[in-house]
Amino acid sequence: MSFNVQAATDENEWDVLQKAAVAARALSYQGIFICQTGQQVKSVQITHLFDGKNEFARNVLLDGSPREVLSQGGDLVIYNPKNEKIVIEKRRGQNMFPAVLPVNLDAVKENYSLRSGALERVAGRQSQVLILEPKDGLRYSYRFWIDTEYGLLLKSVMFNSRDEIMESIAFNQLALLSSVELDWFKPKIDHNKNYEMEDEQVVIADNGTPVDWVIKDLPAGYRKIDQMTRMVNGKPYPVTHIIFSDGLASVSLFIEPALKGHKSKILLRSVGNTSFYTSVNKGHLVTVVGEAPEATIVQIANAVVFRK
Repeated sequence: MSFNVQAATDENEWDVLQKAAVAARALSYQGIFICQTGQQVKSVQITHLFDGKNEFARNVLLDGSPREVLSQGGDLVIYNPKNEKIVIEKRRGQNMFPAVLPVNLDAVKENYSLRSGALERVAGRQSQVLILEPKDGLRYSYRFWIDTEYGLLLKSVMFNSRDEIMESIAFNQLALLSSVELDWFKPKIDHNKNYEMEDEQVVIADNGTPVDWVIKDLPAGYRKIDQMTRMVNGKPYPVTHIIFSDGLASVSLFIEPALKGHKSKILLRSVGNTSFYTSVNKGHLVTVVGEAPEATIVQIANAVVFRK
């Protein structure tokens, strides 16, 4: 399958981005990409297959402690040989490179403007540069390098408002696959070890249970895309997790009862492209974390209004 992306014009730049979103899911490929966030650099080998109905992927971390992530549709299986654990969970919020773009770009169009850049080579392949710029200061800007033959996203770079690189992900090896065999879709595990299976924390049914807080005045363009309440290991009370997105960036909000004696300390910090904020409000611990500017993270935290 070839998407045959031509040099972008004013009329088809969004079409090129749309094809990239589809290509990441509809093509079969194998490669190695490098992800750099701040001072952290990691190499990941990805094998991805689409058999016409189902999508399969295997991501293997090549640096540091071994880790593998196998995905089929919305299900993730994470293998961590170091501590001999296997975790099964649902995919929520942010997707993995190169499938970082949503198939439906309507929300992205509302919050970002798009223009074309030069033709450049990435991993030995010709690519069209697309520049995605926010319409306000509530989100980061991006540059995408799209393969001109197959439409696949080859490189993604995130910038802050000072045009500093926050994150860079790029293929340095890439090959398209023609086989639909799934013999690779299994982890590299030591059969002499007894792996411990860890299911995703139990989600508590909402059932319309009233809560003593509401969400008001979210940052422009951010919408709730998922919400769950679950018991978390080591915590005596359930934690509510809400995911917001502007179509591209994903931000998580956690609300839980504060433990007795918990000091009302406000913490705001950024590590690489991720901002983190926590505070105590009306006896609840409110935590927000996501790939967005600090001002956006604080605004989402302040959107939680507790009833008297």
